[in-house]
Amino acid sequence: MASVKLAGTVSDSIVDGAGIRYTIFTQGCPHHCPGCQNPKTHDFAGGLEMDTKTILKDVLGNPLLTGVTLSGGEPFCQAAPLASLAHEVHAHGMDVWAYTGYTLEDLQQKKACEVDALLDEVDVLVDGAYEESERDLTLAFRGSRNQRVIDMKKTRETGEIILWQDA
Repeated sequence: MASVKLAGTVSDSIVDGAGIRYTIFTQGCPHHCPGCQNPKTHDFAGGLEMDTKTILKDVLGNPLLTGVTLSGGEPFCQAAPLASLAHEVHAHGMDVWAYTGYTLEDLQQKKACEVDALLDEVDVLVDGAYEESERDLTLAFRGSRNQRVIDMKKTRETGEIILWQDA
């Protein structure tokens, strides 16, 4: 496995996706959304390096977890190591959520192997930049109305964007 640059982790989140989740906050974000809840994650030079093997060990050490959430910063700026980690998470029967400031369509147009590899490992994708004018605290698992909670399994099966039913 490889290393990833992190702003931090939360070992038992209930707000970053369905169930009890291990949330990884990646370091570095090109979006700089006004009103971002994690502005300290924007600087690509900040954070700390952590081996994905260590992260996986932390995840597997908690039997109550239902999955892992990749948040940011921007996870797709570190797609290759996160795709490998997500693959290992799946091998242990857990799901993977990812938050991105890009839209799914933007990510698909990148035509980058590592981005495609991470998308292939994501079960639920929360996409789109946070827009302060669209802020809505009543939404499940997202901060603004423009963001979508996409069921990636069903989207891959149908070829059409299918929203996650519980959002």
